[in-house]
Amino acid sequence: MKKPEKRTLRNDCRLILRAIRIWNEIMPYFWFWQIARSLFETIMPYFGLSMSALMVNELAEDCDVRKLFCYASVTVAGTFAVSVLKKAAQSKCYLKDYKMSQQHEAFFFHAQNGMQYEHLENPDVVLMRGKIMVSWQTSGAGLPRIQWAIQAIPVHVLNIVFSASLTVSMFTVPANGKITGGFAFLGSPALAAAMIALIAVNTVLSVKISVKSAAKTGEALSELARLNTFHNAYGRIWGADVVVFGFHRIVMDVYHKYLLRPEWIGKMEKIQVRYGILSILLNAVLDIAVFLFVAAKAFVGVFGIGNFLLYQGTIRRFVSAVSGLASEVGRLRYNNRYLEEVYDFLDLPNDMYKGTLAVEKRDDNDYEIEFCDVSFRYPRTENWVLRHVSLKFRIGDRLAVVGENGSGKTTFIKLLCRLYDPTEGRILLNGIDITRYRYDEYMELFSVVFQDFTLFSFSLGENVAADCTYDSAKVRDCLMRAGLGEKLASLGNDPQTEKKDALEYAIGREYDRNGVDFSGGEMQKIALARALCKDAPFVILDEPTAALDPVAEAAVYENFNVLVKEKTAVFISHRLSSCRFCDCIAVFDHGQIVQHGPHKELVLDERGKYHELWHAQAQYYTHSTS
Repeated sequence: MKKPEKRTLRNDCRLILRAIRIWNEIMPYFWFWQIARSLFETIMPYFGLSMSALMVNELAEDCDVRKLFCYASVTVAGTFAVSVLKKAAQSKCYLKDYKMSQQHEAFFFHAQNGMQYEHLENPDVVLMRGKIMVSWQTSGAGLPRIQWAIQAIPVHVLNIVFSASLTVSMFTVPANGKITGGFAFLGSPALAAAMIALIAVNTVLSVKISVKSAAKTGEALSELARLNTFHNAYGRIWGADVVVFGFHRIVMDVYHKYLLRPEWIGKMEKIQVRYGILSILLNAVLDIAVFLFVAAKAFVGVFGIGNFLLYQGTIRRFVSAVSGLASEVGRLRYNNRYLEEVYDFLDLPNDMYKGTLAVEKRDDNDYEIEFCDVSFRYPRTENWVLRHVSLKFRIGDRLAVVGENGSGKTTFIKLLCRLYDPTEGRILLNGIDITRYRYDEYMELFSVVFQDFTLFSFSLGENVAADCTYDSAKVRDCLMRAGLGEKLASLGNDPQTEKKDALEYAIGREYDRNGVDFSGGEMQKIALARALCKDAPFVILDEPTAALDPVAEAAVYENFNVLVKEKTAVFISHRLSSCRFCDCIAVFDHGQIVQHGPHKELVLDERGKYHELWHAQAQYYTHSTS
């Protein structure tokens, strides 16, 4: 992870501008509607204040009916026009705000999906993404803060512009001889300067209080966000294990120890009370001074009563807007530490060469894979997982890969699928290094059922096809070939739900109360059907029957050749009895292929690893039980 950059204004601006560009990619021109909403929301009260001041002055002085009617007409028409524009901008923004929240998650999902695979298995990267999500969910830190700032900052800026432009006349309206006698001091430039200085001092102090309060609150929320990782971890615990083993004790202990501690509540209350009281005192001093100054000028007739109401409102809005702008800028600068974490995640290097050669599309699926003296160790480690592996298999071969846990079987599959590239040696496809082929086209050659496969809360058909649109007949055929014919029939005849097609049922009930909770064995068959549905030349099965009962397992093996047809199959299993149907067996031990050949040949080699593994398992099937 790269070292954080020194905190400077230039770097702060660069971080914020990049975040704006990201949001503009996620939701083009979102900022236009945010600024439009801010303009119409801000102009409304100033328009009302200005027109009210004019009407009050007219009522207090000449009371010209025509002028009053004109003012009233302009007020009604202007209010109506601004309200319509404001409503249109708000409607646009509400829709975009909702979409942006969803797009924010989709953006990170897309970024993660395009990463080099090694990052997805790196615990530091997983933790990095978790911190980003927790910070966003607990305090809106990171990219969401930029979205809110683009909505808030124009409001503060427009408030400053409008309030200042309307307030300046308080000091510039000529007295025209109205200030005499004991009120002569009201026309003194020194008094005007003193009032301006008081407003300036009040503004500066309010800014400092707001920035300090925002920083203190941000620090408290930051630590609370870190502690909320416990909430995210334990908040999802439910089920039979919780009831049987009493895991609720751990959950409640975490809540009381970290999330419900009174000192956190007290800390936040102290921050709010301390800085809130200071703001109230400052506002009170300014309000009293402005009230006396404006009231005195209105009393001697320098300007009308309406202006008294106008200035009281505009000065308070000016100070509040400057304070709010400074506070928002302070939050943005504080938020940059979270943006740096976001960019560290987004900028993770992807140095895997994607290749340029097109993979030949062969109707006969005549592909040959060869491992040439391949060795591999995972990033950030010094331990070799595979050493000097050489192996060749052609289309139609049935290859079993066996060995003890940690012998390198799954890593062998990851290299074959090019989730990783070899540290040493080469892997060839039809005599050409696989790194030279286009990555996406090479990946299309493989259908894999991983040992830790995942099914999603989509419909059964979408899970098998891995797409929203699919050929129902093909999906159904793959499910039946995988051994789920009876299950499909039972789902299609269920009178309890409105669904007519078994493929429409969701897997699980997380988002659909009519979803289906499949057993472990059934889910493994669905994963097998998904591999068949892809119809790739190579089918790789990593412990494909681990969750099946012995009868179902035997049925899968008996029909294995029918399932994969003429495709090349690579089969990983701890159950050696299931490997006898394979053409060839590769025996892995400590990262090396120590034996290679058919079952009958390997089992006769009494000094070989396969013979040892075979007889270690066979005793459980041959010993009698009482």
